[in-house]
Amino acid sequence: MSDKEEAMDDSVRCNDEEMKAEDDDSECYENENLDEESDSDAEDDDNDSQDDGDVVEEDVSEGPQQTYLPGKPLEEGEELVCDENAYLMFHKANTGAPCLSFDIIPDGLGAERTDFPHTAYLLSGTQASTEFTNRLIVMKMSNMQKTQPESDSEDSDEEDEESTMKPDLECAIIHHQGSVNRVRMCVVGDKPLAASWSETGKVHLWDLTHPLKAVNDPVLLRAYVENKESPRPLFTFKGHTTEGFAMDWSVPMPGVLATGDCKKNIHIWKPSEGGLWVVDQRPLVGHNASVEDLQWSPNEPNVLASCSVDRSIRIWDTRVQPNKACMLTAADAHENDINVINWNKREPFILSGGDDGKLHVWDLRQFQAGTPVATFKHHTAPITSVEWHPTDSTVFASAGADDQIALWDLALEKDEEVNGSNVDPELADLPPQLLFIHQGQKEIKELHWHPQIPGMVISTAITGFNIFKTISV
Repeated sequence: MSDKEEAMDDSVRCNDEEMKAEDDDSECYENENLDEESDSDAEDDDNDSQDDGDVVEEDVSEGPQQTYLPGKPLEEGEELVCDENAYLMFHKANTGAPCLSFDIIPDGLGAERTDFPHTAYLLSGTQASTEFTNRLIVMKMSNMQKTQPESDSEDSDEEDEESTMKPDLECAIIHHQGSVNRVRMCVVGDKPLAASWSETGKVHLWDLTHPLKAVNDPVLLRAYVENKESPRPLFTFKGHTTEGFAMDWSVPMPGVLATGDCKKNIHIWKPSEGGLWVVDQRPLVGHNASVEDLQWSPNEPNVLASCSVDRSIRIWDTRVQPNKACMLTAADAHENDINVINWNKREPFILSGGDDGKLHVWDLRQFQAGTPVATFKHHTAPITSVEWHPTDSTVFASAGADDQIALWDLALEKDEEVNGSNVDPELADLPPQLLFIHQGQKEIKELHWHPQIPGMVISTAITGFNIFKTISV
């Protein structure tokens, strides 16, 4: 074992069976062969309906391959085989203790990056079994190669070629009191800032400058690990009376933050001199149950959206007195708790997902009517994460407690001219806007599109991270 491995905190190091790379620079990262992964999953539980990505159903005796839909039981002799050709890239990472929230750290490597290999920076937060072993983890995932099989390529047994294909993961940990309910990133000036919601009811702000330098420099990282370095919070707010999950940074107003808790309170933060923040002690008045998610308008300053267990979505003008700030309300927007919302970056649309398993698209120009302009019921369990594509205003992704990630395109419509006899009857009832189903993770909690790498989706679950690009988006 290397010096680096000995010093690395157990919460950030994978066990030996998960480690696929032996060099020091490949801590905690695994790059699985998708076909082998799918076969082993199917052998572990032939009745388990979950597998990696776009899967096909194969009768091992004889017979044609069929498309597999989630929830369909496998018959005797059938197994699930992942279609590797459906992915341009698919990698996995594991950080030991599960990270049930993360965010993508903006980098200076350029926008609209399409050339392989890819590099991505993440901030994640753990939910460890004991309060004092939780961490924020600054992660650098690099050398993420294209994994889609090349039809005309030949297998190579050269070890040096295999080594160059291995992805790398570098981690710098930050000690965090309490499990991390949610983390969110922003950049103010040239300073990378993070906000973390703790189960202790406190919200912390962090400067990630030093951990980011460490993951980019092997010498600095070794010193960071061996000296057990860990930045302290820049600022801590203790004004919430209980824990929460809702949190979002404003894009039009850098440094402005909104946080919401499980007792319906929403507080607005504004930066002040000396690296401090002023938090309005007067919460926004409107919800009567837990605030589950918050989203600032990507274009309009001071405009904030929220969703709640009270089944409502509200639009706020934060310039107004807190007891009068609620401007628009869609009551009973879902049949049950509303878990997540996301604001379209280019159009006046808000996407919502709830415990009813439904996805609603809301047009803010018609918001007062209280009726969504589109509804999709594909997920069979509560929705846990939704996000619009950063540049394509009709594309979004959703994740659910049914262990599925679905990619959607609102621009697609059913082709009535398609001969019905040529369509698999089991696929005929799928929404035409459904592009892709990704599976394989258990208890998916959060997903994000990478804003600088078109088509890259990153998701986190109890079973770790998936990083993938499909042929569909």
